[in-house]
Amino acid sequence: MKTSYRTLQPDKIVDTIALLARRIEERFPHSSLAAVATELHQVAREACLRAEQIRRPAWGLRLVIALLLVAIVALVVVPAARLQLGGELLHLENFVQLMDSVLASLVVIGAVIAFLVTLEVRLKRDRALAAIHELRALAHIVDMHQLTKDPERVTGRGPATESSPKPALTAFELGRYLDYCSELLSLISKLGALYAQNLRDRVALEAVDQLANLTNGLSRNIWQKIIILESILTPGARPPLGPPSHTAL
Repeated sequence: MKTSYRTLQPDKIVDTIALLARRIEERFPHSSLAAVATELHQVAREACLRAEQIRRPAWGLRLVIALLLVAIVALVVVPAARLQLGGELLHLENFVQLMDSVLASLVVIGAVIAFLVTLEVRLKRDRALAAIHELRALAHIVDMHQLTKDPERVTGRGPATESSPKPALTAFELGRYLDYCSELLSLISKLGALYAQNLRDRVALEAVDQLANLTNGLSRNIWQKIIILESILTPGARPPLGPPSHTAL
């Protein structure tokens, strides 16, 4: 089966996260970052199911809404068809009162119909927003893991205080650790994009864009540390022009 390059493939994203989780575990066994990657893998599998449920039409809900719409139309049409225009109704004052009542009823009926027609999209939007909120929390958790990973600590410059984080990583390990954090953030953004391609809703799309902006901003902070680390290890060398390459999907 030919792979489509116009849409994100959920299974490919899950496989990439699983591979990244194994890489982190092999490099940093039993580390908290490896636990976060494992949790992200589980979230990715759940995201695939949620995205598929959001994509599928809710036929049961649509049937109920259709029946309600038919009932509403019947409640309006049947009494109107039985209405007889008597002599009193043709007087201007009575006619104006009747039209005022009809217009008020039409406004209420229109609001109810609009509520029912958009109900499916709003329910799907709420599910997508809840999932995106979960991904935002994961992005911040990944960022917390790299906060104390200061590149200058590997050089031992300056005296450490009693509360200073203890440098437990070599320069090479620190570079890999930061790169893994950047990859995790990128994949979190891709999971959010799964919901965007299955739900054409402005509010959900804005939430996905906000998630992408968040992960990009956090990744830029990590990349600045990687540049500093490279400049410390190879003084005078020209720093790379872009962020580290991520695992291909």
